[in-house]
Amino acid sequence: MRDPILAYRFRDRAGDLIEAIDAALERGDIDESGWYSRGADIFRPAYLAAETPQGQSGFSGGPLAWWHARGIIAEAIDHDGTFIDVGCANGLLMETLTAWCAAKGIRIEPYGLDVVPELADLARRRLPRWADRIFIGNALTWSPPRRFDFVRTGLEYVPPRRRRDLVDRMMRDVVAVTGRLIVGVYGNADQTGPGLEEIVAGWGYTVAGHAERPHRIRTNEIQRVLWIDAAARTIT
Repeated sequence: MRDPILAYRFRDRAGDLIEAIDAALERGDIDESGWYSRGADIFRPAYLAAETPQGQSGFSGGPLAWWHARGIIAEAIDHDGTFIDVGCANGLLMETLTAWCAAKGIRIEPYGLDVVPELADLARRRLPRWADRIFIGNALTWSPPRRFDFVRTGLEYVPPRRRRDLVDRMMRDVVAVTGRLIVGVYGNADQTGPGLEEIVAGWGYTVAGHAERPHRIRTNEIQRVLWIDAAARTIT
């Protein structure tokens, strides 16, 4: 069965490489530090060599495709507040989500976090007005300077066995008391087992909402985000 979280990355041609790193960790060939190091070795050179802001954020399309693929995140934001993009890369989502929310009358204050120092530095150069809001650290261990009203993350940013730990950590220490954790964007192509909402519910969390839209090109794929509200969470 293909990992429902990792499956979406196979569309970006990095999935096979990530799957190999996951397998090496499970065999004990590397530890978790090695998992992050090998992952950074895949993404760092590709992102830094990209010639477009989208490419520097790990996306293969242009501005319109970026909006179609990532604009769905704005549906999870329903009021003014602070927002942090966990795994922000070059900061493009910070930048564009601020504009997308403004277009529907919502003002967000964007922040970013990335585990790869070179990518965080790139984001600071691109977005000097927000340079002091872009942090370097591992989401599982980073000490946030504050809690945030909206926190977006992907679960593929940590080893598979630490995904629940990531959600637990975000909800416990990063999401504001009345805040929201947003997970995604992820897809459902090639899914043969439980979907991500079922997996998250199995961890004891109530999925407060989700949004989805068809993939712009691949007709068999739906792109999704889900969110968990701190005020309504139920952890067992």
